[in-house]
Amino acid sequence: MNFMSKSIPARYIFLSVFFILVSACAKISTPSGGKRDKEAPVVLESVPALNTKNFSGKSLKITFNEFVVLDNINEKLLVSPPMKMKPVISIKGKSVVANFEEKLKDSTTYTFYFQDAIRDLNEGNIIPDYQFVFSTGPVIDSLSVTGNVFSAYNLEIPEKTQVLLYKDLDDSAVVKQLPDYMARVNQNGFFRINNVHKGKYRLYALKDADNSKNYNLRDEEFAFMNSAIEVTPEKNFIPVIADTSALKTEQGKASDSTKKTDKTDLSKNTDKSPQAPASEPVVETGDHQLILFEALKKDHYLTSSGRSLKYQMSYTLSLPPDSLNFEFSIPGTDEKAYFIEKSKEKDTIKIWLTDSTLYSQQQITTIVKYPFTDTTGTIGIKEDTILMRFLAPRAPKGTRVKKPTYNVALNIPGGSMKPGQQITLKSETPFRQPDTTRIRLYELRDSSKIKIPYTFAKDNSDACRYFLNTKLLPKKTYLFIADSASFSSIYNECADSIGIKFSVRDPESYSKLLLNILNYSGSRIIQLLDNKEKLVNETYMKADGKIEFPLLENGMYRVRVIYDLNGDGKWTTGDFDSGRQPEPVSYFPNEIEIKSGWDLDFDWDIGIANFKDHKLKTIKKPK
Repeated sequence: MNFMSKSIPARYIFLSVFFILVSACAKISTPSGGKRDKEAPVVLESVPALNTKNFSGKSLKITFNEFVVLDNINEKLLVSPPMKMKPVISIKGKSVVANFEEKLKDSTTYTFYFQDAIRDLNEGNIIPDYQFVFSTGPVIDSLSVTGNVFSAYNLEIPEKTQVLLYKDLDDSAVVKQLPDYMARVNQNGFFRINNVHKGKYRLYALKDADNSKNYNLRDEEFAFMNSAIEVTPEKNFIPVIADTSALKTEQGKASDSTKKTDKTDLSKNTDKSPQAPASEPVVETGDHQLILFEALKKDHYLTSSGRSLKYQMSYTLSLPPDSLNFEFSIPGTDEKAYFIEKSKEKDTIKIWLTDSTLYSQQQITTIVKYPFTDTTGTIGIKEDTILMRFLAPRAPKGTRVKKPTYNVALNIPGGSMKPGQQITLKSETPFRQPDTTRIRLYELRDSSKIKIPYTFAKDNSDACRYFLNTKLLPKKTYLFIADSASFSSIYNECADSIGIKFSVRDPESYSKLLLNILNYSGSRIIQLLDNKEKLVNETYMKADGKIEFPLLENGMYRVRVIYDLNGDGKWTTGDFDSGRQPEPVSYFPNEIEIKSGWDLDFDWDIGIANFKDHKLKTIKKPK
């Protein structure tokens, strides 16, 4: 039998085996093992060369040893001095190319700040803080200006902030012209403007909202120095100063048989303190400090209006109206069909519609009269007709619409209250007078209940809040009972029954923070904050001395001082037009840990304004 005549031809078998072998050999796979590339791209050459003088070209080309990509280049690239039209940046092979859209200035040193925008294609390794410099004149300017920028009220490090340097010393230059030099603030609040020519300059910082590179919007955050700075060779490349903050802690004696006191002396918080350990990060400190603020609005206008609920409307002004009018009306409607609540500053009015035939309308025409500043700066009364719409959300077809519940919340978290704390009741819509025949308050004594007298008081500025007035004693337990429909709204909504058992804590279970404020002459506000910098309590002082913050819960706290220069009892922001800096603030150098049953006592030298240690080491209670 001829085997080949009955089977697959031999040539087909040979070809199949051949293609399998070739396919296996040609398969591309990622090599296993080997070291990962962690090296940043390296510049091989550039046209022009780095630090070239008398450059007159129209483009810049930088070639690397590997393929690179650009990360958010339009936002990260900063050219100093700035160009009216940004260079067009592109990738060609292993090169980054910048084509200039305008003629370069004569005898000018240009610095291209790429930041971390250039990285390699495969692993994303960046070239940190990459800069390229050339000059259109015979010299490369080599001086620099350094400093730090902080936000005024909390001394935090602002994001996306530019620093502007102007040869023109007139105040109007920063409003109308491009700066002569620019830089960005880094993640530590530090800035360095390189390649600056010697001379006198005005220095500013700006969070540029409209990318104009000047301070042309009043709601932009801005910082300025009250006088010009002089850039000289002696100021060239100011050295980095190590962080010298330190803390000397001394455990004091117990204040009584059950409490102990931790006494810390911070009255000598100066550069003479011992140097911080080498393991801590070095804080870059520049020669100039800029404090960023947002100026108060000066123009009167209506900022917002809205109808968030069918029976509620609100209107807000840019500024308090003071003695001027802020009026509301609904044409053809009796004033008894609604009532108006005004905010403390009277710059916001809230309207509650009480007539169902009115608030059931999807559209309501309203008239508002308010102060308005025209283009000449003149303040008058403007009348606006505003159509207020409300469309109730539709339930999916076939879904049964549930009647809205009326909830009343009491400020008794966790079933306990502080000594002296007042019980408040809060709802989403205005209260009717509570039905006190359905409400009882008891003191619990062993197995008995003693009825406690009380009264209700309405909040005059908020129809959605009531106060319960009674005498609650520490270390006692109480029971609050409100039957169904005890609380109702003006829209005939009724609350379910409420039953809350709570106690008033022993004052001895809390802690107390005592501060001895030193080394400042003038009014000041001392604020106790939680570790998220939310205000817990504050005290006003006109001179040095001791203050205390009692009844403190367990937790982490910070302390801030506001130097109340104008004596108005609040923090005041800056104003460039009048040359007024924002009122300075400072922070207690450490975060303080509070635990039950301890009195903590510290001396605090507040002689240094605008101080904040961003590491905020924690002071723990003594063991």
